[in-house]
Amino acid sequence: MDYGIQMYSVRDITANDLEGALRQVSELGYKYVEFAGFFGNSAETVKGWMDKYGLQVSGTHTGLRELDEDLEGVIAYHKTIGNKNIIIPGHDLSSQDKLDEFIEKVNRYQPILKEHGISLGYHNHSHEFLPNADGSQIEDQLIYRTNLDIEIDTYWFFNATKLSAVPMMERVKDRLKVIHIKDGTKDGKGTPLGLGEAPVREVYDKAREMGVLMVVESETLTPDGMTEAKICIEYLKAQEA
Repeated sequence: MDYGIQMYSVRDITANDLEGALRQVSELGYKYVEFAGFFGNSAETVKGWMDKYGLQVSGTHTGLRELDEDLEGVIAYHKTIGNKNIIIPGHDLSSQDKLDEFIEKVNRYQPILKEHGISLGYHNHSHEFLPNADGSQIEDQLIYRTNLDIEIDTYWFFNATKLSAVPMMERVKDRLKVIHIKDGTKDGKGTPLGLGEAPVREVYDKAREMGVLMVVESETLTPDGMTEAKICIEYLKAQEA
């Protein structure tokens, strides 16, 4: 089994030493990386580092503002590093008007990206599964009013609903390329895999059954990002037997 890691997990290293972070996650056994910024490094440099350490890019977390400001530049950068999945990591969708504006934009950008072999997706936190103050429902509208890929953050789904993300994985299976496999407590505190209350093993089994790439995101830097990354991949490897 091959696993990925969201590089936000090791953000205590990436801003000052992205190459070192890539080298270390590769040494831990990760095969895929999902970027959360490139910290001024050129696409050619980043691609060279991935090749050097035997890594592939599974996606990037790229904000809508970046697409608004320089769509052509974003496309060129991602094509150079070999990325086919741009995932919006979150956005202010706290009202129906904001949802409408966001949906109009992603529905306009998606076919342009598709022409270049790049898909567009969205990554949830907890609030997308809870009603806004005006009653609008974020995740439902993203599912029904767009063709966005759905990157399920399985812990934040659990935090919002207190339920396993497995039924949600089934619901959006045709638009599910990757999940964040993640753990934490019911009250919103993230933990490395195996140390929280989320139904991680159930999610793991479903992802294997569906052939969906599992990307680790461990956010608390306790005691540091790479230690958490190590705990997480050791947990995943232990589930393989």
